[in-house]
Amino acid sequence: MKLQLHPLSSGLGVEIIGIDLSSDLDDLTFAAIEQAWRDHLILLFRNQALSNEQHVAFSARFGPLDDHRSIPRLRDPVVHEILPVVNQVMGGRKQPVGRQWHSDLSTTLQPARASLLRCEEIPPVGGDTMFANMYMAYETLSDTMKDVIDDLWAVHDLTLAHHNRGRADIDEVRKRTPPVAHPIVRVHPETGRRALYVSEMTTAGIVGMRREEARPILDFLFAHCTRPEFVYRHSWKVGDMIAWDNRCTIHLALSDYDIDVTRRMYRTTLLGEPSGYLVEPQESRA
Repeated sequence: MKLQLHPLSSGLGVEIIGIDLSSDLDDLTFAAIEQAWRDHLILLFRNQALSNEQHVAFSARFGPLDDHRSIPRLRDPVVHEILPVVNQVMGGRKQPVGRQWHSDLSTTLQPARASLLRCEEIPPVGGDTMFANMYMAYETLSDTMKDVIDDLWAVHDLTLAHHNRGRADIDEVRKRTPPVAHPIVRVHPETGRRALYVSEMTTAGIVGMRREEARPILDFLFAHCTRPEFVYRHSWKVGDMIAWDNRCTIHLALSDYDIDVTRRMYRTTLLGEPSGYLVEPQESRA
């Protein structure tokens, strides 16, 4: 089946028009959706009135889903594959997460393959999400910089994230999710293309480098991978569903709305390939 596609930006993303995700999509249509996802990195489906169960059913056609057992208090109490993404109350105050560039579950040994997020409630103003193309970020580096980073590994540490700063239970967070190392350059298992795999929210250092050596490299990569020509900014509408590939994109939930106004989304998470290894908490933090 030939899908009706509308580009979202010059850097990445397409809207797939005229598809009802609550219906029983035939295999040819689903295969075309999979190919569009490989080609364009993020997909947008508008006007989708889905239940949690329908959201899970569509997501599961792509592969095994995370049941979010590592965060049982945050997952949906009935449909465990659903993770509500809302203004959370932590320590007596609202603590929205994801307000730095990141790739989902990069701080684990099995980072997320992909995520599918649907919009149920948005503020009257703001609540946008931005996405960046990490293929383009890598491919536009100089050959010299590629030679520098191609074989390097980065440390990903969840306690680095802004939303975790000042938490009374930060030692428990580190114990539950200890730092891990992943290659700075990942080869996508389906496309064979190389992509940067670093992000400001969780990338804490470079294995084998001192802090003062790693910091300039990471600061350059953080700035480079979010250049405007690599980025798509999405203004949500109720009923939107966006699917993105965490292996070749990063994303950011913007702080562009009143924190006291509800922003409610629901996410499913496709399990990725086992990757990386555990590192000591103090190792190579930049």
